[in-house]
Amino acid sequence: MADFKEAPADAPLGVKLMTWVDNRFPATKMYKEHMSEYYAPKNFNFWYFFGSLAMLVLVIQIVTGIFLVMHYKPDANTAFASVEYIMRDVPWGWLVRYLHSTGASAFFIVVYLHMFRGLMYGSYRKPRELVWLFGCGIFLCLMAEAFFGYLLPWGQMSYWGAQVIVNLFAAVPFVGPDLALLIRGDYVVSDATLNRFFSFHVIAIPLVLLGLVVAHIIALHEVGSNNPDGVEIKAKKDPKTGIPLDGIPFHPYYSVHDLFGVGVFLMIFSAIVFFGPELGGYFLEYNNFIPADPLKTPPHIAPVWYFTPFYSMLRATTDPMVNVLCVVVGLAGIVSALALPMRGKIIAVVGAVVGIFLLKTFDAKFWGVVVMGGAVIILFFLPWLDRSPVKSIRYRPGWHKWLYAVFVVFFIVLGYLGIQPPSDIGTLVAQAGTLFYFAFFLLMPWWSTIGMFKPVPDRVTFTKH
Repeated sequence: MADFKEAPADAPLGVKLMTWVDNRFPATKMYKEHMSEYYAPKNFNFWYFFGSLAMLVLVIQIVTGIFLVMHYKPDANTAFASVEYIMRDVPWGWLVRYLHSTGASAFFIVVYLHMFRGLMYGSYRKPRELVWLFGCGIFLCLMAEAFFGYLLPWGQMSYWGAQVIVNLFAAVPFVGPDLALLIRGDYVVSDATLNRFFSFHVIAIPLVLLGLVVAHIIALHEVGSNNPDGVEIKAKKDPKTGIPLDGIPFHPYYSVHDLFGVGVFLMIFSAIVFFGPELGGYFLEYNNFIPADPLKTPPHIAPVWYFTPFYSMLRATTDPMVNVLCVVVGLAGIVSALALPMRGKIIAVVGAVVGIFLLKTFDAKFWGVVVMGGAVIILFFLPWLDRSPVKSIRYRPGWHKWLYAVFVVFFIVLGYLGIQPPSDIGTLVAQAGTLFYFAFFLLMPWWSTIGMFKPVPDRVTFTKH
């Protein structure tokens, strides 16, 4: 039997209660490890608000989702009417629905900013590779959760958006048609599809998502948080206490600090919910206020804004684009063959020939699906693509910052083009953006090592504010 601590006989009731709990569950131990005795760098800036804000939005989505499920009917004949019932007849139902729909977009805004902060400050570098991988898993689950939930209102854009995306899986060679049939549960998007998507949205994906969030936090607290300087605070500790010299307890310092970010976020979030929940059709498309009609196709089908950068890459992958990719693969093979020893030359030439053969064997629609999926999957490899001798962008060459800025601009432009109807000039810009997106990551082992790097300080730089 484990050793039990005993509270003094004259101790307050609260102390006795916590002693009783701690003897059976490590409540105080967990509080100390993850809050009061978890030492975070003292130089966090506003970019570090977005991790806690992501947790806040996750809670909002779970709570509002529970209340929505109480009244929603996952049936093709009644789904749209049940959403209207929530909006019109359920007390405060309109508020719960708008909190949930606005929360979905807020989640992606916060997560995109959180990931970009990691990109800027090298938060994916050793020893935080697993933290980044769990984070990318969260992002992937979040995309799946949003996609499955998007069909549930059973509006025009929900129905036809699901029809388009699911049909993409049919482009996979050999197993595509059967895979699309498995996802739909029918030959068209129907009641069976709605039930499957409802099950994934409400039960399966949230369980995986919560597990990944817990793993993400545990991995982060095991290795410690990164900081804008990319300096490991555990390298400099007080010899007596073992506490990092540049670390401060997460609670109360950053728990109170984050309350400021939460306050600003909730003001903006509330303003959107109460005054513009559709946000001009970006958060809630106007076509989605029309019941799904399998016999009437909307003039322009586009996913919600947070999918549009990847949707633009899909649309940009045309036959001419595939020919350009063949030229790029061929040139890459030639350059590699010239720079490598004999064995490497053979591998480079054979790889280029196989690549060109595969590109010409399968149609552009299939490669569009590969490009769209690859744009997300490539993020998982970032810890091993970045070979820079420093972590933080603060100490990299100045032109690196411009490269990151162009990356952000192209990503935003791709998102905008994904919402717009296809056009010749839009397709060309999207193709340029797609090539730049992949070049940014695939050439990172080369460009991340070039330039004059600034010396990294031994300890974090901090200015009182």
